[in-house]
Amino acid sequence: MDTAGQGVAAQSPAVEGLTETEEEELRAELAKVEEEIITLRQVLAAKERHCGELKRRLGLSALGELKQNLSKSWHDVQVSNAYKKTQETLSQAGQKTSAALSTMGSAISRKLGDMRNSATFKSFEDRVGTIKSKVVGGRENGSDSLPSPAGSADQPLPGHAPF
Repeated sequence: MDTAGQGVAAQSPAVEGLTETEEEELRAELAKVEEEIITLRQVLAAKERHCGELKRRLGLSALGELKQNLSKSWHDVQVSNAYKKTQETLSQAGQKTSAALSTMGSAISRKLGDMRNSATFKSFEDRVGTIKSKVVGGRENGSDSLPSPAGSADQPLPGHAPF
């Protein structure tokens, strides 16, 4: 029983409109309700301990329950109308984006093809070919490699051991 609460209630003046008898009845009812609350808290604590013991014996853990709750919540989200509408909208947006990128890629490819066939590009390509042949010079035995600065790739440089 909560004696501190009764002490405060006993010291407070009676509410206007209540007789002394009514006030005593209300105080008795208040004390009874407070006792019931204490009893219910004790019963609830005992039930929670028993529940915990049962879960432990069944091998259920808080983490397992959390996983199950999250799984159920995710399922509930997926079947909700808002999720379905959002998924449909994003799917449509993805399809439109894909189509737009495909069209843009085709346009770029076509423009690059047109540019490659232009006289300006062909002239540029010819000049690059001419410069390459001047830089590479005469090729020995049809090889595309540049001549080795040391003379021969098979012989190590003097003073340097191979790996």
